[in-house]
Amino acid sequence: MFNQIGMSPRKTLRETSGPIAAAVARLWTAFGMQVRDARLAKGWSVHELARQADLSPAFVYLIEAGQSGSAEGAARIAKALGRRAELALVDPRRNAETRASLSVDLVHSAMGEFEAARLRSFGFRLSLDEPYQHFHFAGRADLIAWDQAARLLLHIENRSRFPDFQQMAGSFNAKRAYLAMALGERYGVSRWAGETHVIAALWSSEILHALRLRTESFRTICPDPPDGFMQWWMGDPPRTGVTSSLVVLDPLAAGRRRPFVALDQALASRPRYRGYVDAVAALGRVA
Repeated sequence: MFNQIGMSPRKTLRETSGPIAAAVARLWTAFGMQVRDARLAKGWSVHELARQADLSPAFVYLIEAGQSGSAEGAARIAKALGRRAELALVDPRRNAETRASLSVDLVHSAMGEFEAARLRSFGFRLSLDEPYQHFHFAGRADLIAWDQAARLLLHIENRSRFPDFQQMAGSFNAKRAYLAMALGERYGVSRWAGETHVIAALWSSEILHALRLRTESFRTICPDPPDGFMQWWMGDPPRTGVTSSLVVLDPLAAGRRRPFVALDQALASRPRYRGYVDAVAALGRVA
C-alpha cells in the first residue's frame, strides 16, 4: 500500500533556474488549477480527494497551490478524479491551434457576446477576433471597440482560464505595444488619443485561485484601476491616456447583479461559478 506522505522525487538532476524553472512552474500551476476545478465540479473537499487518491491532504493542498509534486502523485489524483494526467510537447509557434481551441470555448464566446451587446448599445464600432500584424508580431484581439472621430480605442482580452501565465502575459504585452498602431493604420487614425486595454477574466473559482497565486504578477501587467473600462461600459470612454487593467466578469450577469469587479475586489470576493464546467452548465441552462 502506498504511504500517505508528500511524494517528492529524489533529486537526480542539478537545481534548475531561469527558463527551465519557469517552465516547470507553469506545468504545475496549470495542473493545480485543473485539479481544483475538477475537484470542485465533483463537490469534493481536499480531504475527500486525498482519501480517494490515497495521498495526504497536505500533498493535495500543495498541488492545488501550484507546487511541484511527482508524476505518480499527479497520476493518482487524475485517476481519482476520473481523468488522465499527460505531458505534452507544445510548439509555441502554432498560434492557429490555440485560436481553434478558443473557437469552441463556449465561455470565451459568451464573454465576447456579453461585452459586444453592451458596447454596441452605445453605437461604438466593434470587431471580434480582430487580426493584427506589426513587423514580426502577429495575433488577434478578442474584442475591440473604437470611436474614430474621438480617436478612442478599447481592447479586451477575454480569459476563461489562465493555463499559461507567461504566454498570456507576453501576448497581452505585445498587443498593448503594437495593436493600437496596427489598427490605427487600418482605420485611418494617425494617433489614438486614448487607449484602454483590459484583461476580462471569468468570475470563477479557478480564475480567483490563479489571481491569488500570482497577484503581484497580474498587478505588474495590469497596474491601473478599471476606471477607463467602467467609462466605456457606461458609454462615455476616457478622452486621453493609456491604461491597462484587469476585471473579473460574469457573462450572465443581469438586473442589479454586478457584471464585473476590479482585481482587488476580486481577491476578496466569492466566485460566481465553481469552475469552468459550472460556467458551461450555467450557459446551457440559459440557452
